[in-house]
Amino acid sequence: MHDEDLRHRQDADRPPEEKIGKVKERVVHEPVLLREVLEYLNLAPGRKIIDCTLGGGGHAEAILERISPGGKLIGIDRDDEALKAALARLERFKDSVILRKGNFRDLGSILSTLGIGEFDGFLFDLGLSSLQLEAKERGFSIKLDGPLDMRMDREDPINARFIVNRLSEIELETIIRKYGEERFSKKIAKEIIRERPIETTGELADIVHRTVPGWMRRYKIDPATRTFQALRIAVNDELESLKSALPEALRYTKKGGRICVIAYHSLEDRIVKNAFRDYAKAGKAVLVTKKPIIAARQEVIDNPRSRSAKLRVLERV
Repeated sequence: MHDEDLRHRQDADRPPEEKIGKVKERVVHEPVLLREVLEYLNLAPGRKIIDCTLGGGGHAEAILERISPGGKLIGIDRDDEALKAALARLERFKDSVILRKGNFRDLGSILSTLGIGEFDGFLFDLGLSSLQLEAKERGFSIKLDGPLDMRMDREDPINARFIVNRLSEIELETIIRKYGEERFSKKIAKEIIRERPIETTGELADIVHRTVPGWMRRYKIDPATRTFQALRIAVNDELESLKSALPEALRYTKKGGRICVIAYHSLEDRIVKNAFRDYAKAGKAVLVTKKPIIAARQEVIDNPRSRSAKLRVLERV
């Protein structure tokens, strides 16, 4: 085991408060649909809120401003760097915040160990944070050349490099088609196999750019976006985690409490839409938003990553 890996494992055993160190000030995380989230969560002093995807703490900070005094926020994230950044950002609310490292697929077990009971609201912001996108060593960005990683939790055993270089052509094609909804998945998988080994995000992006038809470049979205999305979902098991977390969130929501979910692509939004519909049909909840809330034009201009965001809200009955 490399020294860096050993340090990560040793560091993970400590609570976030002991791991803070000096936070890298690469970029300030701009929370998406912030005004809408604050409105739909029905925040008030003394309320208890779970931020299941803490990120850099942008949403959490604004929530804490509205539930103080007397409120409590539980922040969950699987990314050590995100927890460090959030801990620094939320320092002034330290008596009202509990941070936990974990995958929200384990939401039930995380909340049961806290022994707090039910909560007034849950927030899931399913997109990547700016902290992750702007760090080339994390391997999430198409534009920044870095190692093929894409792990939200850097202690997970499987990264994008393993998937790209070790899986069969059929397995790669399935991942790219299923999780990226990529029409050229067969061609891309075939070319990946031919070009292996592939070590960096730049190499992978170049392969996709050479493989897809030239007319795809006329679109605003980079032709490699769907392939990168597919690999990221596979590495982090994102869709299954979401399916596991939603029923637990409902179980721990008070009557009248709300669950807000911001999704960024059709696969995760479909999971949320169907789950919320099923809870409403079963009489467990009501749909607060019949259609997803999207970012206003000015927010898209100010924060382009909000362009694809869709917010859905459910209320427990």
